[in-house]
Amino acid sequence: MALPVLDAMTPAMSAASPAPARLVFVFHPNGAIPSRWMPGTKGKNFEFTPSLKALEPFRENTTILSGLAQVQGNPFGDGGGDHSREGATWLTGVHPLRSETELAVGISADQIAANTLGKQTQFSSLEVSLESPGLGGGCDGHYSCALTNTVSWKNPSTPLPMEPSPRMLFERLFGASESTNPADRQARLEEQRSLLDYVTGSIYRLQSNLGARDRIKLSNYLDSIRDIERRIEKAEAQNDEVRLPEMKHPAGTPAGFEDHARLMIDLQTIALQADMTRVITFMLGRAQSNRAYPNIGVSGGHHSLTHHQNNPELIEKVARIDQHLVSIFAYYVDKLKTTSDGHGGNLLDDTMICYGGSLGDSNIHQHHDLPIALVAGNRFFEGNRHLVYPKNTPLNNLFLSMFAKANVPCEKFGDSTGLLPNV
Repeated sequence: MALPVLDAMTPAMSAASPAPARLVFVFHPNGAIPSRWMPGTKGKNFEFTPSLKALEPFRENTTILSGLAQVQGNPFGDGGGDHSREGATWLTGVHPLRSETELAVGISADQIAANTLGKQTQFSSLEVSLESPGLGGGCDGHYSCALTNTVSWKNPSTPLPMEPSPRMLFERLFGASESTNPADRQARLEEQRSLLDYVTGSIYRLQSNLGARDRIKLSNYLDSIRDIERRIEKAEAQNDEVRLPEMKHPAGTPAGFEDHARLMIDLQTIALQADMTRVITFMLGRAQSNRAYPNIGVSGGHHSLTHHQNNPELIEKVARIDQHLVSIFAYYVDKLKTTSDGHGGNLLDDTMICYGGSLGDSNIHQHHDLPIALVAGNRFFEGNRHLVYPKNTPLNNLFLSMFAKANVPCEKFGDSTGLLPNV
């Protein structure tokens, strides 16, 4: 378990240097119950609804956005598969190709941000989930299973896998080290560098004996090696500069959903604090997730319950799931707000988080009136507001506005039409 960040653990960075902007995208599967989500009043000082109540302590950093849409999630003649389109469109605003074998979607917002912000960090982005990929019936509507298992796309044909294992996420960040202790990390980095030196030397000895096509392949491979070397150099610099809270190597995945979620959030917070990455995508569940939540007294599967056909008992169960997922998100926000950024503030001061998904009322598979919350440092957005936009305003316009605040160059992507006004 991570310790709270103490003054003595503050990163050894100059307080005068500007804190970098960070972007986080948190995916809420299966839509939300509109009447329990949408505030009854707009503008400042709105009343937090039952589903959003856990965010009230962060009112000054929170903006609820109503009226946004991902209309490219609509069928457009493709028939069923709304949950595949839910996952595919959330961060892309692109209608996916309906195929079980071919992939054609679009670059996602997190990867547009990573292409700029990731140049300065060990990992250009992290992709994290609380649910393993679906197998045997986990796909939807004759689309590739990739569309429900990830929301992150490097390019139109390259989905990025989500990591659901705390152990594997820890090892990606810190290698096979036993903990976040600097000595353990340094030993692992030196081992990696020694191995890379050996591999690189062997490749250079091979080059003179290869044909043109093989030299091209080898050149591409060397580019990958250089990227790994860059990441090791970043890690070595961070190991000298950043004092992290002690966290032991996780033995496995906690059995309880909430324990699993908190451990994954703790790891993400450490990655942001150490400036290992500035872009994270976090799925609270797969698109069409049918997880049960016995910890809050909900035994039915999430997706099954969302097709409630206006049954009050089922609506109440889905609303409890919505409220629970938002409470998990509130834990994330609290971690950021109580963690030093090494520049005289906290991590939330430097971070923009978009929370939500690309289904509104899942009972009818609508892709408009989406449940969207923007939680951010006040250097970026004002907070304490409920903003209502005309129906079918593109969600991608919000992402363009976030890019602008983070100095990520992007004039248009997906179905965006411009910056989101007044945000």
